[in-house]
Amino acid sequence: MVRFSVLEPWTDPRGGQIERVRIDNGILALEVLSLGGIIRSLWAPDRDGNRANLVLGCDSAEDYLTQDAHLGAIAGRYCNRIANGRMQHHGEQYQLDVNQASNCLHGGSEGFNRKLWHLGPLSDGVRLTLQSPDGDMGFPGNCTVQLDYRLAGNNLYVEILASVDKACPISLTQHSYFNLDGSDSNHGHWLQIDAQRYLSMNEVGIPTGIERVDDSVLDLRRPTPLGAGLADAMLAETQGYDHCYLMDNPQAELKRFGRLSSPVSGRALSLYTNQPGVQLYGANFLQGTLGRQQEVLQQHQAVCIEPQMLPDSPNQADLLGNAWVEPGELYHHISRYQFDTDA
Repeated sequence: MVRFSVLEPWTDPRGGQIERVRIDNGILALEVLSLGGIIRSLWAPDRDGNRANLVLGCDSAEDYLTQDAHLGAIAGRYCNRIANGRMQHHGEQYQLDVNQASNCLHGGSEGFNRKLWHLGPLSDGVRLTLQSPDGDMGFPGNCTVQLDYRLAGNNLYVEILASVDKACPISLTQHSYFNLDGSDSNHGHWLQIDAQRYLSMNEVGIPTGIERVDDSVLDLRRPTPLGAGLADAMLAETQGYDHCYLMDNPQAELKRFGRLSSPVSGRALSLYTNQPGVQLYGANFLQGTLGRQQEVLQQHQAVCIEPQMLPDSPNQADLLGNAWVEPGELYHHISRYQFDTDA
């Protein structure tokens, strides 16, 4: 049984209030905000059964609205990068908000992470809904989004449905920063990834091709400490891991991506998703962001594992998955985060 608790709301400095709720099934617990669909806290047990929060977050609406790291938020209407903030479809050209180098990143400077969602209870979690108007950050069509966070045993399910009344690319991801042991670095976390291919990219993160991971620092098919390859020249441009791995999942089934673990706490997180790609981001540009209790967060203090459509795929039709959603079609993202412990 999932217990649903309403917490004291925060005042939104832009006007109104930000709702806060906690859901708890006795194994896992979440604190969710109506701002950005944010998971502010996620508690899971260590090898001794002691629960602790595993995700980075902030203590106020002001701090969330000031930072641009997308801490715990839903990134959209299109997560990751769209080259030059431009795209075209059916002969129509669209100019999107440009907010990172020359790209539209995570839906623009006023993306879904900064929107107020409607928040309500489910029997096993919470449901958030959002209406994004035609032209929001340059994206075409009115977009309706439904986001469910559900707890089942030691699993967190994230399921997102979206529809539009005009053709538009949609890619939404949960952008939590995971730290499984409370340390000040992810270097001691071990990561194993099933994927055999990744997207090569140019200097601003736009895909240039599909490569195999063989004989490279991106080959994580065996468990590897995240700090082990940071000196590799391949990671110099991005100051660490910030790469999109390709899922071998043509039927869009719920399939295993990999496993993050901490030998310190014994906690482990396995991700399963129906998305064609997963961005691995080592919090390479987190330094200076304010976290809880006004802590200044550091580079590589956590790791993001972001299931998604492929970056710039609205402009690159040869990439896996069809990013464009037409009227009458339904965008569907489901991911399962399984939390275990090692002896």
